[in-house]
Amino acid sequence: MKSMARFILPGALGVLLVSAGAEAQPSPGSNYNVQTMNFDLWCQEEAGLPPDRCDKRLPKDEEVFEAYRAKVEAYEIPYLQRRNEEARINRVLLHNDPIDNPLKNDPARQRQDPNQPPLHSPP
Repeated sequence: MKSMARFILPGALGVLLVSAGAEAQPSPGSNYNVQTMNFDLWCQEEAGLPPDRCDKRLPKDEEVFEAYRAKVEAYEIPYLQRRNEEARINRVLLHNDPIDNPLKNDPARQRQDPNQPPLHSPP
């Protein structure tokens, strides 16, 4: 019984750790504001079809819409990733320069805990 527990406990612990690690990681694309596409809007605005035909939702039109949506979605996530990375670089490297914005000029940034209210108002 002890030898069996010696193999089961590490295995169970390993499964628990792997599942907890996978749960802690955000799923790709979960932080991006991906817009859903609407067939009716696409049909009238992008394809330029009359409303009567859009209401019929022909299988041919559905296929064209699905192909269009797949093409847009293939580019949307990489575009949003690149845009977020550029915003991060802009925020961290370009606008967080201590030479241009020294901490002595901004007492609020000197505090250790940014969530703590200031002790006194700056003059």
